[in-house]
Amino acid sequence: MTTDSLSAGDDPHRLLSDVRDLADRVRRDQRLTWVALLVLAAVTFVAVPFDWLFMKVQCDGDGCSFARRGMLYYWPPALLLAYTAIAVSYVRAARARGLGARVLPYAITGAATAVVLTAAYTAAAAYFPSHPPFGGGPMPFWWIALDRLIAPWGLIGIALLVLARLERNVALLLFTLGYLALVLLVLPTTEGMGLPDWMIPSFLSGADSQLRLSMTSPQLVTGTVLLAGGIGFSQARRRQR
Repeated sequence: MTTDSLSAGDDPHRLLSDVRDLADRVRRDQRLTWVALLVLAAVTFVAVPFDWLFMKVQCDGDGCSFARRGMLYYWPPALLLAYTAIAVSYVRAARARGLGARVLPYAITGAATAVVLTAAYTAAAAYFPSHPPFGGGPMPFWWIALDRLIAPWGLIGIALLVLARLERNVALLLFTLGYLALVLLVLPTTEGMGLPDWMIPSFLSGADSQLRLSMTSPQLVTGTVLLAGGIGFSQARRRQR
């Protein structure tokens, strides 16, 4: 009794399965999700001192008003540099394996978000001082959430959706949806809130400093989430190897 081996080429179904498995392994090998998240986390953390130093705050008996000029000075060039660095990392990793990189749409989306951010903040700075929305009264939640969506951390989430599609990365998609939910639903309810007195050092106890601190917290939260995501995806990649 003899046993004849059957090559994959003799079985179209098996050959197709092998091709799909190989394509899936190639896609997983091309993923540098952790690099993208760590770069974006670093950019977000570095933004904090820029926002603090260049924020214009005026406080009087009626309260405080502010203009976050650091947002416009820092984020557009920072986003362009960040997405360039991410794209270069993907291309180098792909070439080292003799593969092609499909990161260009992600880089283009990232660059487009920098343009959208610049246009939105320039228009807002020119229009809203003389035309306060809702007559200067309380803003509805949807307006604040929309503002968060076109903020740098919201635009980062939109670009990550593109990256998840390019990588066919379900884990990144779920992470990004959770990240956007945090940005759109949680951060709008906390930004601008005063911090407890015990959390504020004595040399930062003034209304000016407290406002700056309250505006810093969303950036620290989003930076921490991106950092945790980058570390998590890096550990997952190591386990897969």
